[in-house]
Amino acid sequence: MYKRSCGKIIFASEDLHVVKIKIPLSYKNKNYVGSIFGGSLFAATDPIYMIQLMQILGKDFVVWDKKTNIKFKRPAYEHAFATFEFTTSEINEIRQKVEAENEVDYTKILHITDKNGTIFAELDKTLYISTKGFYKQKRSLKK
Repeated sequence: MYKRSCGKIIFASEDLHVVKIKIPLSYKNKNYVGSIFGGSLFAATDPIYMIQLMQILGKDFVVWDKKTNIKFKRPAYEHAFATFEFTTSEINEIRQKVEAENEVDYTKILHITDKNGTIFAELDKTLYISTKGFYKQKRSLKK
């Protein structure tokens, strides 16, 4: 499904703390006025933070995309780019919060830009994070 967004991963650091994507403008994602379709911009960014955190935190954690708000700033009449980054201090903060509270909502701000940094869209993405044990216990109580 990710391929249909037209998004392409162009860089991933070995530890997955940094992932960069490109959303090329093409006939596949061009809208009526010739810019990148907003849904394509959104879809190309959708899974990255979740997958990063799942890999960084490891198998003892549950990570879900919970909410995204997107604010379109200007039309993308050229290729678009986004950089997804987690610092070591952010990962430590997430681990500490989950340890203390069992589950947390963590929000990241993401900019979709041109090659020079001009912003096409701004997203705030909220991720749900918990330990697998707590998540399973919580889900069993809802049944």
